[in-house]
Amino acid sequence: MSTDRGMSTDRGVKVLLIPDTQVKPGAPICHLRWIGQYAVDKRPDHIVHIGDHHDMPSLSSYDKGKKSFEGRRYDDDIKAGNAATDLLMQPIYDYNKSLRVAKSLPPKEWTAAQRRYKEKLFKPKLDVHLGNHEQRIERLVEMTRELEGTCSYDNFNWKQHGWKVHDFLEVTDIGGVKFSHYFYNPNNGRPYGGALSTRVKNIGFSFVMGHQQGKQQAEMYRSDGSVVRGLVVGSCYLHDEKYLGPQANNYWRGVVMLHEVRNGNYDLMEVSLKFLRDRYATDDEKRDPLVARL
Repeated sequence: MSTDRGMSTDRGVKVLLIPDTQVKPGAPICHLRWIGQYAVDKRPDHIVHIGDHHDMPSLSSYDKGKKSFEGRRYDDDIKAGNAATDLLMQPIYDYNKSLRVAKSLPPKEWTAAQRRYKEKLFKPKLDVHLGNHEQRIERLVEMTRELEGTCSYDNFNWKQHGWKVHDFLEVTDIGGVKFSHYFYNPNNGRPYGGALSTRVKNIGFSFVMGHQQGKQQAEMYRSDGSVVRGLVVGSCYLHDEKYLGPQANNYWRGVVMLHEVRNGNYDLMEVSLKFLRDRYATDDEKRDPLVARL
């Protein structure tokens, strides 16, 4: 488990959480730019991606043998996810570049954002948790040893962008809140199931996970004044998942901001993709049917 890096101030830290983005070839990714711009505007201390960014459909054992599986390519999956990461980071690079340019200008010519932050570059701590979709690469190499060194997590471009990459099911701690793609019962290795309130009791500490579509939250207040919180957010994409069918794709999609994270508690703010679209989407992006329907 990584050490706690989020207890530096009495007020705690601000964490922008990005749920499962499940990027695949052909799926729209413009919302990643919206999220990057939102991060620039709100300046969280940490940005955490909870996993399943690279959907990796070419390695799906569920679809193998089906007609829909034909034509899928590993390289295409990697390129699609990496392009989405580039898009997520671009607003941060653009903002920091504008601040460097601003240093050569008189303050009266700065933009409102530049005046607000007084030339301070935006450099949040960046953590990404690999999910079970990315872990398909590991399973592939285990079955096909000759691919070792060719197919690996190094194909992702997270590290080039300064993100710390955490292996599948690794747990990190920020302000007493544990983050992982999901949490499992150590006695049988299976993910905790059932009502979230029951999972909070069984897990016993504040946690944030992805893996499941939609958004669920539960809280347990203890007699000593402490609180244990569970948050499940697993959908941050514009497309529908075909395997869910026409009746099961209507769930919450977006990011969440955790304010004042400390001692296992926080103030939760939901930020839907619809909100991000209305604030940041271009006119061309809004014409996309998957964007327009939000």
